[in-house]
Amino acid sequence: MPTSMSKAAAKAAETGISPLSPYLICDGAADAIEFYKTAFGAEEMFRLPGPDGRILHACLSINGASVMLNDEFPEAGVTGPNRLGGSPVSMNLIVDDADAWAARAEQAGAVVVMPVEEQFWGDRFGMVRDPFGHAWSLATPVRKVGMDELNRAAREVDMTCGESAQPGGA
Repeated sequence: MPTSMSKAAAKAAETGISPLSPYLICDGAADAIEFYKTAFGAEEMFRLPGPDGRILHACLSINGASVMLNDEFPEAGVTGPNRLGGSPVSMNLIVDDADAWAARAEQAGAVVVMPVEEQFWGDRFGMVRDPFGHAWSLATPVRKVGMDELNRAAREVDMTCGESAQPGGA
């Protein structure tokens, strides 16, 4: 596995932009920015509004990583998960207190998809869906789990725990 980053990635990192950033399409990107500030403590790095007021591009910093987003542009085939009926992708946040992060997100308007509980892979883990249709998993590592225990537990896991709940930390 490569341990160095490309020159372009290193240059981006110098500006605070992660070399790999999720790019969220939101119906109401300005509202999404405010939601992410309230729910996840996001800091707005910049936003570029277009001539019609929709956001062409914005960048936030959430928990030390950059998250990019823009408004929907259905006329160009750019639509978010609510218009598409959902998304198979979730953002995974490793945080100091998953319970507090989930509670803050729920207070801000997110829906709890999977309550935060201790999981077999060693994290307190839960999932929320934001008002814009994006899923966020919240994980706090609480114990180290060896591969033997992980494999044994994975063979016994009940996958009927809710909509698209997936392990994310460890």
